[in-house]
Amino acid sequence: MPAGLVSAKEALLLFVLLAVSSFLLVLTMNTLTIQLSFIGILLAFVYPFMKRFTHLPQLVLGLAFSWSIPMAWAAQANTLTPQVWVLFLINALWTIAYDTQYAMVDRDDDVKIGIKSTAILFGRWDKRIIGLLQLATLSLLVALGQGLALGTSYYWGLLIAAGLFAYQQHLIRYRERMPCFQAFLNNNYVGMAITAGILLSVW
Repeated sequence: MPAGLVSAKEALLLFVLLAVSSFLLVLTMNTLTIQLSFIGILLAFVYPFMKRFTHLPQLVLGLAFSWSIPMAWAAQANTLTPQVWVLFLINALWTIAYDTQYAMVDRDDDVKIGIKSTAILFGRWDKRIIGLLQLATLSLLVALGQGLALGTSYYWGLLIAAGLFAYQQHLIRYRERMPCFQAFLNNNYVGMAITAGILLSVW
């Protein structure tokens, strides 16, 4: 849409088609999953408009991205356990952290055109708050691993993730566009490290 290759009408039509297709698929699931899907659709619908009305679009994105976790669990187990909500919170906090890094890239432009974000809201506290979100993510991952009795490999994965988070803090230290974007992209490796740790610990 920003490049003018897709009109707003075409984008809306695509969203409706994808939403209907997803809903038809979810109808094959159990009742709990169907109920959860309504919240997922709502989050997906409201997110694109959040940056116009609130400084917390990254929070809504975190909730939207993370909502697949309880849905997937409900589809498999037809119930929701406390661990599911811990994992949901972990993913939401991490999403807010890395999407704030992304918002730091466009912060100056967003201020000029009136777009809101957590990067603007946090101001000079942005790096510290991102660090706190990353610390909370790691702390909850440690607690989750202990609760699920995951093996040593899992914690090695978390240690690598912690090192990557520290590297991201180094990248964003001057709030320059390209390093902030590199920090955002670096979260791919965070996800890989955590996933590898989980897989190796249950191998």
